Amino acid sequence: MTTTAIAPAAFTWFPYDGFTFCLGLTESGHVWTSGHTAAALDEAVGKMTVSGSMAEQARTAYRKVLTIVEGAGLSLTDVTHVTENVTIAGLASYDEALAVRREVFGDHEPAVTTVVVERLVRSAALLEVELKASAGGGTMLLASEARRAGEWTASPVVEGHDGTVHLPTMVPIDASGEIVAPGDFVGQYRYCLEQADALLRKAGMSIDAAVTTFDYSTPGTREVYRKTHRVRKELLGGAGVYPGAGGILMSRLHHPEQLVAIDVTASRHPLELVNPGWSRYDTLTYAPGVKAGRTLFMSGFAALDMETQEALHPGDLRAQAEVTYEAILHLLTYAGLGPEHLLSTIEFCVASELPHYGVVHEVRERLLSAPWPASTGAMCADLLRPEFLLEVFPTALYPLDQHSPEEA
Repeated sequence: MTTTAIAPAAFTWFPYDGFTFCLGLTESGHVWTSGHTAAALDEAVGKMTVSGSMAEQARTAYRKVLTIVEGAGLSLTDVTHVTENVTIAGLASYDEALAVRREVFGDHEPAVTTVVVERLVRSAALLEVELKASAGGGTMLLASEARRAGEWTASPVVEGHDGTVHLPTMVPIDASGEIVAPGDFVGQYRYCLEQADALLRKAGMSIDAAVTTFDYSTPGTREVYRKTHRVRKELLGGAGVYPGAGGILMSRLHHPEQLVAIDVTASRHPLELVNPGWSRYDTLTYAPGVKAGRTLFMSGFAALDMETQEALHPGDLRAQAEVTYEAILHLLTYAGLGPEHLLSTIEFCVASELPHYGVVHEVRERLLSAPWPASTGAMCADLLRPEFLLEVFPTALYPLDQHSPEEA
């Protein structure tokens, strides 16, 4: 079985043919959607536009992603995981989006990831929503609580497709709503990982099962970022495999005093390192790829020479996109996969490069293939290496015939 692109009977917001992403992918009662804002084709001006308040935009974005889910024969009660990318400009009205989400889902509670992004591709867009769904709605491992330490918004911990366990975004805010370790980036980083471990232990697992840790920090932390190595070495990799990782910089995060937020994803399956021989990872606390069940979780990729660790093509977004996607394809090939097995790509492009972002589409068109991966794009303030203009978080799925039954 392989994934197929979802084609709803009616998707009136825009004609999606010709893009290098699909609206969503489906396989055997499971769905992965791309990220969608409230953008819609304005025929009067002949282009996509976004308008309305946060509440209005959230309603439209949720109608779009649920139309895709329904196009695969599932419903909102099957949704296991929601990712909401909220812009810095939209943070002040984010409660409106929360209210819409509660209105949409009612008593059904998927896990919720909240990523604060610099901005979205459409300047007026405040929110982008991405869903994962599995027939039956997955398994709730831990119910949500109104104010749990380390969480920005109430969210359960949910096991979805292929034993993947979704946690809420971890933030350095305690159960009373106070910021933890003010001004101490490494202390906040440690707190987020420890709270993720605490959640997983309540769910009968631990952070040893982490397959990815994607962190979001502020540009001022770049100089001390390397100090997280010791924390990661102490807390991660307990199962013998470090998770994939990525690091993105935003001008601010959920709380004004917050220096980091971390999204941790875990898996029920044994973890297997996937490394095509890149020796740089021998001393790092993250892996290029982690196979868990049928899913290949990958680190964030940017335009890096894997041997010399030199940042390549400074100032050239097209060339950086080529190097980035070629590295992803190299890892896929080593894993016995191809671009058709990509489930999703999440792109973070430095906001100053937005006028040139279209060149990434051209690279994707040449290097990737149908069914195009579900994709989400957002703008960041910067990346950990100042030369980088683009970082991509990819995920792939092994076909059933490449997977031993006992791992299913």
